Amino acid sequence: MTATQTDHDLKSLAEQAGRDLEDASALEILTWAAGVFGEEFCVTSSMEDAVVAHLASRAMPGVDVVFLDTGYHFEETIGTRDAVDAVMDVNVITLTPRQTVAQQDAEYGPRLHDRDPDLCCALRKVAPLRDGLTAYRAWATGLRRDESPTRANTPVVGWDEKRRKVKVSPIARWTQDDVDAYVAEHGVLTNPLLMDGYASVGCAPCTRRVLEGEDARAGRWAGRGKTECGLHG
Repeated sequence: MTATQTDHDLKSLAEQAGRDLEDASALEILTWAAGVFGEEFCVTSSMEDAVVAHLASRAMPGVDVVFLDTGYHFEETIGTRDAVDAVMDVNVITLTPRQTVAQQDAEYGPRLHDRDPDLCCALRKVAPLRDGLTAYRAWATGLRRDESPTRANTPVVGWDEKRRKVKVSPIARWTQDDVDAYVAEHGVLTNPLLMDGYASVGCAPCTRRVLEGEDARAGRWAGRGKTECGLHG
C-alpha cells in the first residue's frame, strides 16, 4: 500500500482481489489483507461470535477489532467483547455514538428504535463506524451469503462505496456448519445468546429469537420491514 493510491486504485484492487480470492480459504483472504494493508486494516465484530477476529489474529496477531457499543446491547454481548479482549491476540477498540441513550431520548424522544429504527441505527451504528474507520483503508466483516437473501452476493473482497474503503468478507462462502466446525475445532468464543434461540444478535430492543425454518436474520427488526442496520447496505 502507498499513500498516493486513489479510490479508483483501491476499488480496482478490491475487485481484482475478489475475483482472485473467490476460492481461497478465509485465512488466506485475511493473510492477503494483512499483507497489503498492514495497520490500515481492521476487523469489525458485533460479538455474536469471535470467528473472524480469531481468524484475523492468526493472519495478523494484535489486529484491531472494532466493536460498536450502541448502548442497547445485551449484557451477554458486552461480556463476549470483554472475554475476546482478555484471551485473544487482538486489540479491541470500542466505538460509541456521539450521544448517550439518555441524551438521544432527550432530543428525539424515548424508544426511537421503535418509531424510526433507521434513524436510530444511523445515529448509533452508521455514524460511529464511519468516524471510527477513518484510520483504515480496509475492514473485515463476518458477512455470509447464506444468512439472508440481501447478503447472497457478498464478495470475499469488494469495494465499500459508502465509506470508500476495501471491504473484506473472508467467511462469505461459509455455511453455519462451517462456522460451528471452526468454533469447535479452535474453541472460539461465542455469544451465549446463540445457545438460547438467537441466530443473529444485535441490539436488545430490536432482536428476538428465531422460529424454526426462519433465516438467521429473521429475528432482527421483526415485523418492521427492515433487514439491515445500514452498515452493510
